[in-house]
Order: sequence, then C-alpha cells, then structure tokens
Amino acid sequence: MKLYTYFRSSAAWRVRIALALKGIGWTPEFVHLLREGGQQNRPEYRARNPTGLVPTLETDTGDLLIQSLAIIEWLEETRPRPPLLPEDVLARARVRGFALTVACDIHPLNNLRVLRYLKRELGQSDAARDAWYAHWIAEGLGALEGMLHGVPGPFCYGETPGLADICLVPQMANARRLNCPLDGYPLLLRAEAAAAALPAFRDTAPERQPDAG
Repeated sequence: MKLYTYFRSSAAWRVRIALALKGIGWTPEFVHLLREGGQQNRPEYRARNPTGLVPTLETDTGDLLIQSLAIIEWLEETRPRPPLLPEDVLARARVRGFALTVACDIHPLNNLRVLRYLKRELGQSDAARDAWYAHWIAEGLGALEGMLHGVPGPFCYGETPGLADICLVPQMANARRLNCPLDGYPLLLRAEAAAAALPAFRDTAPERQPDAG
C-alpha cells in the first residue's frame, strides 16, 4: 500500500497509527502542504484526491481511498485483526461518536486551510486566529472528556487502543503545539499516556516522520 501523507497532518497520522496497530506495511508518498505553494494543489495529486487534502491511501489493488475515518473503517473491514472497534454494536456507536467529534467537529475548524482563510482573506491577526483555535479546542476536548466519564481505561474505551485513541492522540498533539491548556482533561490525558507507551503511536508521530526535516 502507498500512503500519501504529511508529517504534521493529524488526519494522516490517524491512518499511520491504524496501519501500525494492524501491522500493515506501507510506502510513504510525501505531500508537503506548505512547500511550493502546497503540493496538495498539484494537478497530479488532485487527480488522486479531488479534495486536495491528505491522507490518500492507494490500496494493494491500486484503488484510491480518501478521508482518514473512511480509510480506517476499510482497514477494519478488510483486516479485522486486531480490532479497532468493539464487538458490541452500542459500544461501536459510542466509539464512532467520539471519533467523529474529533474528525468532524474539532479538527475541521482548526485545519490549515481554515486558519489561512481567517488570516489572509478575513484579515484576522495571529492573536485572533490563535484565540479561534483555542476556543474550539476547549469546546471539543471538554465534550470528549465528558464522553469518557465512568468509562474504564486506561485507553479511551477499555484496555486496548482503538479508533477513539487513534483520533484523540493527534488532536492532543495539535493542542499542545498551540499551547492550549490540557490540565482540565484528566481522562483524555490518561488515554493519551497509555497510547504513548505503544510503538504504533510513538513511531508514527510527526517528529519521527522522514518528511519532518
């Protein structure tokens, strides 16, 4: 498989973690979102992914898949061991709800293209842009923390990592990079610490990617 990835993209990181947890080998194809006006805007990449976003996964059959959660669900359906979702259908829905809160409610509001639009087209200052970022991080992480009340750990949902942890860890890293306070989220910090002990999360981190230089 080939993964079109960017070291700092939290969406691409999610897929890197999922591939690592499932022990699936892959070849990176680096798409630098800032260099040369954004390599994601090149016609040859847009032909693979019309959204101009990362990640894109080229499967072992040559098919192209986009959107991190769709890719991870495909991996789960085609390579179900080890599982990233619980067997119980109600538990699966709860895990998906947690993951979608990250992928649909938090991350899009703070994505690179949104922050650029705030500054370039809407003329917002760096301080205003950072305040926007911090506001939506606090709103989102507060909701995630509430979802884990009464849920056994050490991971988000139990004793093994899954889709919720895959989405949480990159989002926590983004919050740290922008100096957002995290002391108020002990359950999220618990899950993050459990994940940090695993090579699948450590080795796929942005700073360990070849294109991070």
